[in-house]
Amino acid sequence: MTIRQLSDRAINQIAAGEVIERPASVVKELVENALDAGATRIEVATAAGGKTLLRVSDDGSGMTRADLALAVERHCTSKLREDDLFDIRSLGFRGEALPSIGAVSRLTLTSRHADEPHAWQIAVEGGAKEEPRPASRTAGTQVEVRDLFFATPARLKFLKSDRAEAGAIADVVKRLALAHPHVRFELGGTDRQTVTYAAASGETAHKARVAQVIGAEFVENALTIDALREGVRMTGLAGLPTFHRANTLSQYFFVNGRPVRDKLLMSALRGAYADVLARDRHPVVVLFIDLDPRLVDVNVHPAKADVRFRDAQLVRGLVVGGLKQAFTAAGYRASSHNASAALSVLGRSVAGGPQQQAGTVARPYPPASAPMQHDWQASAFRPLDAGAMASGAPSGPEAGTAMPVPAAVGLAEEQAVMDRLDAPSADARAHEETVPDDRERRPLGAARAQIHETYIIAQTETGLVIVDQHAAHERLVYERLKEALGRREVPRQGLLIPEVVELPEEDVARLTERAEELEAVGLVLEAFGPGAVAVRETPALLGQIDIKGLVRDLADDLAEWDKATRVRERLDHVAATMACHGSVRAGRRMRPAEMDALLRDMEATPLSGQCNHGRPTWIELKLSDIERLFGRK
Repeated sequence: MTIRQLSDRAINQIAAGEVIERPASVVKELVENALDAGATRIEVATAAGGKTLLRVSDDGSGMTRADLALAVERHCTSKLREDDLFDIRSLGFRGEALPSIGAVSRLTLTSRHADEPHAWQIAVEGGAKEEPRPASRTAGTQVEVRDLFFATPARLKFLKSDRAEAGAIADVVKRLALAHPHVRFELGGTDRQTVTYAAASGETAHKARVAQVIGAEFVENALTIDALREGVRMTGLAGLPTFHRANTLSQYFFVNGRPVRDKLLMSALRGAYADVLARDRHPVVVLFIDLDPRLVDVNVHPAKADVRFRDAQLVRGLVVGGLKQAFTAAGYRASSHNASAALSVLGRSVAGGPQQQAGTVARPYPPASAPMQHDWQASAFRPLDAGAMASGAPSGPEAGTAMPVPAAVGLAEEQAVMDRLDAPSADARAHEETVPDDRERRPLGAARAQIHETYIIAQTETGLVIVDQHAAHERLVYERLKEALGRREVPRQGLLIPEVVELPEEDVARLTERAEELEAVGLVLEAFGPGAVAVRETPALLGQIDIKGLVRDLADDLAEWDKATRVRERLDHVAATMACHGSVRAGRRMRPAEMDALLRDMEATPLSGQCNHGRPTWIELKLSDIERLFGRK
């Protein structure tokens, strides 16, 4: 076998295979370069999902003629200081993007620096470079990529449809726009409608940009996050547990301003929402992790999508702890999205009128002048003809089935009731002792009724609150159980014969190092030779469990995350099950004092806005919204 050195063209194409996966990868590299150049306005144009055209223009600092010639050479960059790969303070750094793109496409790079009298342009086609030539352009840079992968046609077969590729480009622009709210982004082209994210400034810039990209509804239903631990800071917005999605596409993470999809951060997010969100739903978050660049390695992935933290456990603890602290501070708060959905359903019901059974024909409303008689069987009003009024017999197609009611008597009684409706209303509580009541000024109001022995209706100063009594009490009981587990050592049950679990030596070492941590949650184990551990006690709450499976899962957790969470998760699951079975059931009639006590406990208990399964425990309807349903506003 003879060893030979590859040509520059082959080397560039190999590098392109690592860095340039699809058109969205090109957009990411070019937009990051524009941001590093200090651009305040970035325009992206595409055609055919970026396969035939990608154009990125910016108003950044631009490049001189000499810089332009070096920009398309491999391993040339302006973003590293003294070749220090561990102090990266920019978005781009690899020095391979432009030559890699030029190796598989027709690349045209036009740029003007403030020190130059005019712009310069250079072209690269399939790796073949031309000399820079004068061009016309205002300050900034424009990169145009045509016929992507024409030099490596096999790559085109692996691209998705134009629509899918255009969607991937839009997602890249969204993520970069979220990280840089002070920059104006514009995304357009022949394959899409133009989308513009206006630049924002001031303290609310990030919220304004999040509202532009994700929607104002998320901002209204999100908690502001600001947590600091040992020099690592986490800021951003995290959706309430009752505001969720069916997938993880609305989860945005940024490390030192760089968009990432890191498995450590995704795992920490799942841990934070573990007992407040349904298992098949996913939270919506925009979180920024800022730390010393020397404490994170951003060079572990060619496309810079993953990062590696020097102290992964510190970052995971910050994410989980910061989010849980925010949930606790939110208390009883629930998503307004639930109220909006309820009002939407009510609005459709009002607009559509009563639902009809299949096969029936809607009867028109009678004229306003027609006399009315109540049909006690059909529960509808219909006009009476003169003959029917005289005889007292019902008329119409249902004459043979309607219950016979004397018309004159019925009309007289109903009219008597109607005549009294304009009289002042009586005090329904006149027989009760008048006491000052400020409960309506409380967040969840004063209990007024219970319907279907399941839902509590409470009145507030601005509307009404509907509470699911079982879901609410379930959360209250669950939080008390968790608090009790946290105050004291978890009760343990000894095994008559210790369970010996065989494991690799490295797993045994990890488990024995964390023996004290495991004992605190009720699991007592010790090394049993070089390749096994002996389990002597287990948490009493777990009852009969698969000890070998639990220990192996713990070893896997320690190997991947350096943290043993399985026992605590199982204890929390048991506590949730106990809370579900030990809470007030739907169908139980509650006294007014009990209903009010439940509301007050909810106001004082963290996370009471959702049950253990992630469902909302209460919904608030504003009086103004209810009045609109009835056409009063």
